[in-house]
Amino acid sequence: MKKEIIAGIDLGTTKVCAVIAEREEGKQSFNILGFGIAPSEGLHKGLVANIGKTAEAIKEAMSIASNRAGIAINLVNVGVAGEHITSLLHRNYVTISSDEKEITKKDLERLEADVRTIRIPSDRQILHIIPIEFSVDHQPGIENPIGMSGSRLEASNHVVLASIPAIQNIKKSVERAGLKVKDYILQPIASSTSVLEESEKDLGVILLDIGGGTTDIAIYHKKAIKHTKVIGIAGNQVTNDIRESLGVVTEEAEKLKKEYGYAIETAIIKDEDILIKGVGARGNTKIPISLLTQIISLRMRELFTLIDNELRSAGYKNKVKAGIVLTGGGSLLRGCPELAEEVFGLPARIGVPQELGEGLSTEIESPEFATVAGLIRGIPGSKSSDYQLIKKKKETKNTIKLFVKRVQEFFDEL
Repeated sequence: MKKEIIAGIDLGTTKVCAVIAEREEGKQSFNILGFGIAPSEGLHKGLVANIGKTAEAIKEAMSIASNRAGIAINLVNVGVAGEHITSLLHRNYVTISSDEKEITKKDLERLEADVRTIRIPSDRQILHIIPIEFSVDHQPGIENPIGMSGSRLEASNHVVLASIPAIQNIKKSVERAGLKVKDYILQPIASSTSVLEESEKDLGVILLDIGGGTTDIAIYHKKAIKHTKVIGIAGNQVTNDIRESLGVVTEEAEKLKKEYGYAIETAIIKDEDILIKGVGARGNTKIPISLLTQIISLRMRELFTLIDNELRSAGYKNKVKAGIVLTGGGSLLRGCPELAEEVFGLPARIGVPQELGEGLSTEIESPEFATVAGLIRGIPGSKSSDYQLIKKKKETKNTIKLFVKRVQEFFDEL
């Protein structure tokens, strides 16, 4: 059975995750061969702020993953986030000129090439062109037009734009780590491929990936992506609020948030006092969990309200019937689904990576690894690449050549 090796890197504000996986031809599930995490100090709100530190984190995370997998990787899918991300809806069409009037893959490629000619700001580049739906001779609602007959093929496309300098800085960081970028993938799209169900995408669902530096949003309806957005408010802002309000160091604030924090007071099981370590001349103090929760809830409620306003202004609030799916490390905050249900007025659940097979898969079955689990899947609808298979074959061929050369040198010396 032919197997494909795929690697992905999630560049987070708090950590860099690397994963190496394999998938057998014809199967949906992945076997995780290697997985590595390294602290991230070179990124801020999804953007590379220090190329050297980012490269070191990538190198460390991938080294751990490679050693565990026993495979050397050089091509990776890389997640992209940050407030520089924007999206737009674009419609275009091409005329079918063949004698049979049958739509082929080349016609879809012509559609995509036409989209790439649209005028965009000079500091932006097209990151993704994702078809929402097709129309053939003005007949709408077609998911896959290949093989159909018609004279006019029209498409509605979700176009994602990214900052050119932001992408270049990611590229430099990855290359300095000794790797090459195969594909750049928007993080909310990567997360949605790993945690959303097809029925949810059909009914209408909102994915909220709450990370350390950014919260990524993806909206699906009728099985197609409709809207994407990246907001610069996330888990680190909550930690900073605790730090400033209680006068503790960042590490202590993060610990308090994870061990005792809730997103909403009604989720508190037992309101007991917790110890707050003093700094310098300040002695230790005690506060109730409800006070810590009030600090956290203010910021989380602000984030959810901001997103709710975004949904209303974009016109998608009433189209979401399946509710909210929360993922990312920030979703692990207790009471997060309850607060989401209160603010959005919609059902909410926690999303964990799905369709993971054997190997080290249990290590990434957590919301905080939704993005990296999605990066190995690529963009839905795009052709799967067997680049690592080709690489391995070349390595084998080179090894044989080297062996033959050494044997010849041995006999020459005799």
